Amino acid sequence: MTSPFFERIVVVGLGLIGSSLARAIKRGGLAGTLVGVDASTAVRARAEALGFADRVLADPAAASAGADLVVLATPVGAYRAIGEALAPALKAGAILSDVGSVKGAVVKMLAPLMPPGTHLIPAHPVAGTEHSGPDAGFAELFEGRWCIVTPPAGADPAAIEKVAELWRRVGMKVEAMDPAHHDLVLAITSHLPHLIAYNIVGTADDLEAVTKSEVIKFAAGGFRDFTRIAASDPVMWRDVFLNNREAVLEMLGRFTEDLTALQRAIRWGDGAALEALFTRTRAIRRSIIDAGQADPEEQKRRDDAAAAAARNAAARR
Repeated sequence: MTSPFFERIVVVGLGLIGSSLARAIKRGGLAGTLVGVDASTAVRARAEALGFADRVLADPAAASAGADLVVLATPVGAYRAIGEALAPALKAGAILSDVGSVKGAVVKMLAPLMPPGTHLIPAHPVAGTEHSGPDAGFAELFEGRWCIVTPPAGADPAAIEKVAELWRRVGMKVEAMDPAHHDLVLAITSHLPHLIAYNIVGTADDLEAVTKSEVIKFAAGGFRDFTRIAASDPVMWRDVFLNNREAVLEMLGRFTEDLTALQRAIRWGDGAALEALFTRTRAIRRSIIDAGQADPEEQKRRDDAAAAAARNAAARR
């Protein structure tokens, strides 16, 4: 019988990402014992009913005693208190990781708490939906997506590889990155788009000349996409912006400059500038689809269309 990849894995926080990771670990037989932790009585009860963990506890310290791997999957703002509670319980050789969308702040927060002989290896699975809670999770969430592992300077190579391999085994492609560089990349690819979505939907809600019923009734595709993003967990995203403020503000400044240029092109009727921008951005979208990083439903439609085209071409030959 094949031994599990980790003897004891603890997942702290059983929302979308935490419960999905637990399901993927259980599906792959990657843990001898899988323990879920959540502060919410209701979430713990639901997790027990869904059965994606062997045990479900409220106390992260009790759960982490004897663990080989502990993964934090709560909002980043809760990390310090959870780290202070569980760090003394970590055994020698244990790995503490996470799934947060911010990495520099995580290293600063958790590294000083780590006991000698333990390893802090943060990671960020770049996957998710606008839904939250233990019922929203599914084991396939990570398949074909990227996970960014962001070890601090001097981290143990074997521990880094162990975390990277776990994410590979749940279906992800893995890349290592410096924590500060990660935060800059994600500021433009994830954090700023969420900030813009929250702002646009908030603006629509504040308009006095357009009723809320009209906004809902006549929502076009673009606005619907923004509302999907803006429906994401508000606590999680509050913590992302507070803990990655420097990179977000840098990207927001650049965005503001580009938006001013776009405003100028519209005001002066500069159709060539508008078309050049739209052509360039369209190519980016096509590159994302070609790389297999589009939404799963859109990717499936594209794959089905390509397969149908191939069948038609074969039939004509």
